[in-house]
Amino acid sequence: MGPAVVDQDKWLLVLDGLVQQPFAITLTQLRSFPPTTITAFHECYGSPLTPPEKALWRIGNVTWTGVKLQTLLDIAKPLGSASFVWSDGLDGGEFAGVRADRYQKDLPLEKARSPEVLVAYEMNGAPLRKERGGPARLVVPGWFGTNMTKWLCRLSLQARRAPSPFTTVWYNERDPAAPGARATRPVWAVEPNSMITDPPAGARLTGRGSADVEVGGWAWSHDGVAEVCVSANDGGCWVAADVSDRVDFSWQRFRVSLALPVGCHYVVARATSKAGVPQPMRGRRNHVHRIRLEVAEA
Repeated sequence: MGPAVVDQDKWLLVLDGLVQQPFAITLTQLRSFPPTTITAFHECYGSPLTPPEKALWRIGNVTWTGVKLQTLLDIAKPLGSASFVWSDGLDGGEFAGVRADRYQKDLPLEKARSPEVLVAYEMNGAPLRKERGGPARLVVPGWFGTNMTKWLCRLSLQARRAPSPFTTVWYNERDPAAPGARATRPVWAVEPNSMITDPPAGARLTGRGSADVEVGGWAWSHDGVAEVCVSANDGGCWVAADVSDRVDFSWQRFRVSLALPVGCHYVVARATSKAGVPQPMRGRRNHVHRIRLEVAEA
């Protein structure tokens, strides 16, 4: 699978399936709708072939501008039998030995109606570039990037989940709510996660007997982060950090000051979502971030 070659002057977005009024619109027509701008974290789930406990921390914060998907759905008028929205991208090819004519994902119709879900044509105030999925892509704030279909060309209302290998074979993970079972769930909503960015891993600090260290980083979750705690002894004891408020679906800054004695320290950050779900210490892709610091005598 690779980037699609798209002529934006000829690009069309088709909305069809279980709707009363199927239609197609050009990029110019899409831009004529009232715009919505949302800032949201954007996390890559990574390759579905990697072990599910391998953390990547491929995360950024993006400002998107586009049209609410709900606006387009209101025009199409979904039938009562519609339960999912399939999203097709213009990219095709081979992945892991499986050929696909198009990249295809899906999301429940209820989620598609959420006011934050967009068909975006701008990123950080500029037209969406080809390598970012332009001229338009699906944006589902709070969900993993794999669900945000790039080079979007079709939205189809259907009664069941999409049959694509990217929904049936890949991007499903073990359900933590069913321990010991083989139950899986789609890779949709992003679970609580955090990353220490300051000081850098492996930093060597100095002090007279100890050093005052400000530990900071970013935390995020589909429903927002309520708390971040930091440990300087690999989870033995915890200190609550200051956490910034969330703007739209943005990541949140955390900071805390620690007095660390001379020696080696394993510093850990652990976020808890607004729903009260903490990051796992180990064993899942969103496990806690650990860094090693050394404090030397000045």
